[in-house]
Amino acid sequence: MKKTLRYDQLSCRLQVEGFPDVSIGQSGDAVGIVTGWTLQWAGHPELEGRKEHLLALMQVVFPYARHLISGVVRPFGSAEGPVTIGPNPAGGGHLLKLISSQRDTAPLSMELDDSELSDLLRLLDSLRLDPRLQLELPVPDPRPLRPREVLERVPRRQRLVAPLGGAVAVALAAGLGLLLPVPSPAPSTPSTAPPPAAAPSAAP
Repeated sequence: MKKTLRYDQLSCRLQVEGFPDVSIGQSGDAVGIVTGWTLQWAGHPELEGRKEHLLALMQVVFPYARHLISGVVRPFGSAEGPVTIGPNPAGGGHLLKLISSQRDTAPLSMELDDSELSDLLRLLDSLRLDPRLQLELPVPDPRPLRPREVLERVPRRQRLVAPLGGAVAVALAAGLGLLLPVPSPAPSTPSTAPPPAAAPSAAP
């Protein structure tokens, strides 16, 4: 019997349909085989697809959100992949692009604000943590930021303050040192020691 898992947020609703995998003894309330899913948005087109499309959505949205929280904003997903997400180049917010596997369907671009992205994350988290979904989801594990990404978190102006400040301090110290007068050498004190006595001459 087909099962439907539904998750609701303020701006969107996710429905996942499937069947229990009876070959491995799953119960009737479980979903081990996903046959399709739909994502309904308020003010956006409805999305639908198969299991691989849902996994592709999760594999780019989760790392993008983690980097966004860490202050590193960069796009995720390849140009050849079905889903990409990144900062909206036309202004604030985020741009979600979906490429259909059907050649006669044009790519779909959706502009999301922070609240809509947050609702999407809650939906995907609810699905991933639902015990009724007894299906392995190869979602990327959280990884620490790369050294270059950590460095780029600090604004360039702030990164240049320390070395420039040190260079200015060294230049000021050198300039002040050149302005100070050179101390004159101390006068030599004449020696008060008596002259050495002459050696007595030998008698003829």
